[in-house]
Amino acid sequence: MIFIETPLKGAFVIDIEPLEDERGLFARTWCEEEFRQRGLNPEIKQCNISFNRHRGTLRGMHFQRAPHGEAKLVRCTRGAVHDVIIDLRPGSDSFKQSFAVRLTEQNRTMLYIPEGFAHGFQTLEDNSEVFYQMSAFYEPSVASGVRWNDPAFGIDWPAEESRIISAKDAGLPDFNENSFQP
Repeated sequence: MIFIETPLKGAFVIDIEPLEDERGLFARTWCEEEFRQRGLNPEIKQCNISFNRHRGTLRGMHFQRAPHGEAKLVRCTRGAVHDVIIDLRPGSDSFKQSFAVRLTEQNRTMLYIPEGFAHGFQTLEDNSEVFYQMSAFYEPSVASGVRWNDPAFGIDWPAEESRIISAKDAGLPDFNENSFQP
């Protein structure tokens, strides 16, 4: 695996190193030892998928508050998504900064998201699926988020004639630094 640090400290784009022959390819997508050597959380407590029927579906920006913060390893297994993270760790050099990457079934690129980050994505194709590996169990009492288009973050989302977003995600609050509790 090839780990490429993003401008947000602790977040990595991870590319596979495929071994190809006439049969196809083989590649490692997870190695506890490689994650541990880089200081990344190697725990996997839960895996999830998100299947999205329509292009322009936006999910996010979600996170879990402490003490149930979760690291995520995210990969698009079908279709394509514009994947976005926001550093919400007070005191971080990249606090309130965002980063985006295109994840597709063809590029097989993954995104490692540390605890303390909000995460979301917008589908770029119909029938897109995202696979998540999570370091913590889902805990509804601390599930939270910030509004996907909050000007505090300046996220450049792909233009869409029609965007599909749940009422819950559309109603997430704007970020307020004075009252924010990670």
